Amino acid sequence: MLSENAGRTNEAPDQDDPCSAPHASGQTALLAALSADDKGLSTDAARKRLKDYGRNELPDAETDSVVRRLLRQFHNVLIYILIAAASITALLGYWVDTAVIMGVVLINAAIGFVQEGKAEQALASIRQMLSLKAQARRDGTWQSIDAAELVPGDIVRLRAGDRVPADLRLLEVSGLKVEESPLTGESEAVEKSIDAVAADATLGDRFCMAYSGTFVTAGQGHGLVVTTGSQTELGRISSMIRDVETIATPLTRQMTRFGQLLSVAIVAIALLMVAAGFLLHAQALEELFFAAIGFAVAAIPEGLPAIMTITLALGVQRMAQSRAITRRLNAVETLGSVTVICSDKTGTLTRNEMFARHLVTTAGDYEASGTGYAPEGELRRSGNDADGAALETPASEPDLHRLLLALSVCNDAELVRQQDRWQLHGEPTEGALRALGGKAGLDHKAFERKALLPFDSNYKLMASIESGPDGQCLLVKGAPDRLLELCQTQYGAQGDVEALDIEFWQETIDRLSEKGLRVLAAAVSRKAQASSRSLKLDDIKRAADASGDEQLAFAGLVGIMDPPRPEAIDAIQACYQAGIGVKMITGDHAGTAVAIAREMGIQAADGGEPRVISGSELEQQSDAALIDIATSHEVFARTSPEHKLRLVHALQSASQVVAMTGDGVNDAPALKRADVGVAMGIKGTEATKEAADIVLTDDNFATIERAIKEGRTIFDNLQKAILFILPTNGAQSLVILAAILFGLTLPLTPVQVLWINMVTAVTLALALAFEPPEPGVMSRPPRDPDSNILSAVLLWRIVFVSVAIGGAAGAVFFINTAQGMDLPEARTMALNTLVLCQVFYLFNSRIMTDAAWYPSLWFSNPAAWLAIGILALLQAVFTYTPAFNAWFGSAPMALWQWLVALGAGLALFLLVE
Repeated sequence: MLSENAGRTNEAPDQDDPCSAPHASGQTALLAALSADDKGLSTDAARKRLKDYGRNELPDAETDSVVRRLLRQFHNVLIYILIAAASITALLGYWVDTAVIMGVVLINAAIGFVQEGKAEQALASIRQMLSLKAQARRDGTWQSIDAAELVPGDIVRLRAGDRVPADLRLLEVSGLKVEESPLTGESEAVEKSIDAVAADATLGDRFCMAYSGTFVTAGQGHGLVVTTGSQTELGRISSMIRDVETIATPLTRQMTRFGQLLSVAIVAIALLMVAAGFLLHAQALEELFFAAIGFAVAAIPEGLPAIMTITLALGVQRMAQSRAITRRLNAVETLGSVTVICSDKTGTLTRNEMFARHLVTTAGDYEASGTGYAPEGELRRSGNDADGAALETPASEPDLHRLLLALSVCNDAELVRQQDRWQLHGEPTEGALRALGGKAGLDHKAFERKALLPFDSNYKLMASIESGPDGQCLLVKGAPDRLLELCQTQYGAQGDVEALDIEFWQETIDRLSEKGLRVLAAAVSRKAQASSRSLKLDDIKRAADASGDEQLAFAGLVGIMDPPRPEAIDAIQACYQAGIGVKMITGDHAGTAVAIAREMGIQAADGGEPRVISGSELEQQSDAALIDIATSHEVFARTSPEHKLRLVHALQSASQVVAMTGDGVNDAPALKRADVGVAMGIKGTEATKEAADIVLTDDNFATIERAIKEGRTIFDNLQKAILFILPTNGAQSLVILAAILFGLTLPLTPVQVLWINMVTAVTLALALAFEPPEPGVMSRPPRDPDSNILSAVLLWRIVFVSVAIGGAAGAVFFINTAQGMDLPEARTMALNTLVLCQVFYLFNSRIMTDAAWYPSLWFSNPAAWLAIGILALLQAVFTYTPAFNAWFGSAPMALWQWLVALGAGLALFLLVE
């Protein structure tokens, strides 16, 4: 049965082009503008329009060639440095090191190549959301056609279970509900009508429209195709994803800046060194050139990019164990810089499972416990005079029994237990009410349905006659305003029927609504006879006017909500403690959104109430004004994809590092633009996952907080690795530089320098990637993303340690050669002194916020001791193996020489501490 007003048109104010705002236009105007009628198009007319408008498909993304994508991976300063180092080692004929360095280059390129093209994959995922078939009225009859052949002017039929094939202006509806969460983020299906709405209505409020890619959950109807392909809302989002530019991560920016400065410094010092040797000591250019190569090899941190990649990869592995799958390595580190999290509400902060929480009868208020759709939990009285004890048999309470009958038995949802989880088959609201009956011990299977009036958006209620243990009764549930209009009486606290107290119920509805609850009402007639299998609205009206037990009386209210995740509430507080702001961006109405925000603990910067602003208000703001609004408000309601994208951009313009969460296609553009895009893995669309950097396998905000902690730990470990590696290179460079400036013999040859860099990078530096989090890592504010990766204090420490290690190695070499020690032996002793200084300095580098000599800290990272053991073995091979002696110019060492090297390392450790 179609709605009572299905054939009526609703003319909007005159518009030059009704198709520019079809939701605000009347049916007659739209049909005329598209030269169509409600009988549909002819085959010939549709074929002609298909040529004019194109197929109802989203365009393929423009992609770079494979070769161009591959070459782009090498366009990086650090990669240039590595290639330069490989070239130098090749010139020296040291092919093993050349292969190792080029291997690092190729691994980095492969990782980048695999991660390329995510926007194109996101677009492909959106294309998969399009319907394949559609029921269109062609040549006066309903025909099944390819959805790609739909054109503006077609009349399309919708039924429960269909995916909407194009953007439609609805012409007729009967109980039509459409699930629009991919576009709007709303958790509940939207009841549709044919009435035009305001031209500035947000997407979620355009009740007369059905959009491409959304899903029909109930009812039926048909509509006029107004836009197809890339002109649809889904196509517009697809274009937004394609046009959004991603920004460099803080780590990328810092490492690029660091690499540029380092490369300039190395080239400048090498040239000065050659000039000084030639002018001061008249050394041969060939010899100076060889020394400059040695200096460059010593100064270039060949292992740093590899260590950075490995540290990030280990962080990715740890995050995966915490239920966060990382799709882009740099995103792990960027999490550590996040200053604000823009979170979707449904499914992230809340469970995305409707929950009947609060009940009200004339006898009092009741609260329900439990989670999700599980019919497990308790009911207890609430209020000032309630003792808080759980009701032993809630269904035996007369007032509760009547209310629960209407809510749980007049219901079409089914709850099925699958393994350890309850699955819902039906509407989320009905599932919550069915679960509520189970908590009260009410067995709906004990009732047999005799007649049914299905829910319809026109009369906003559902009714059924049920035969149960106490006979047949009429049960009604629906919108409170509709049932208050119908009923003249209510059930009193003692179970008797009394006059309806409309003022009391209106105040109660307002009270529940202020808490962000969706309110439903119920009414019961204790005796009813079914004349047929179907009920009519007139039957309900007659029952409301009846008397005695056949009279329909108001039974009470229930407040339903999508409950907050308890762990998400704790995680939000942890974010505040870490100096990270939290903003909620949702498709819900402002009242519901701010009520949930309060319950979640979201607050203003001064600790006050969260401030809310709606999408329609955002549209009126300039980009400059939006920056102030984005930073000063915490809740954004009724938002569209454009609003979310603008908000992320505004926060970034205010120097914020933004993490954006989402699960719908409407979130994808903002996720791509954000510094870190976080998609929901369980209920998120494929397009959202492809546009995101990180996918949560549990759809839980608390996982984001844990991921941020991991991101901060990773940055700490990267900083420790740099703090450890650079003094190694600095010491070697200083030794060679001093030798050239003073016209002395080189204490280390280029191949020996390469050996040190290689073995310490793959052992000692790598061990720092396994460091556990520093104490209080989530109690400090986020680091400034524009700051240098190394502070002035750390730079001073690098210089200090470089001079100390270089001085120790240089002193060992020059003192021993002055006393007549052979050159290979003196160089080997200097090299091992340098290596042992690094071993001791590793323990200085492991701890940044505390003293390193506490024994409890020595064994907090077993990987450090494993690395030292491997390094000791490698150095033994280097020192005592004849083949290595020949290749590297090394020589065996006596015990006293090792003791000297150990003493130098211990002295360095104490000096740094």
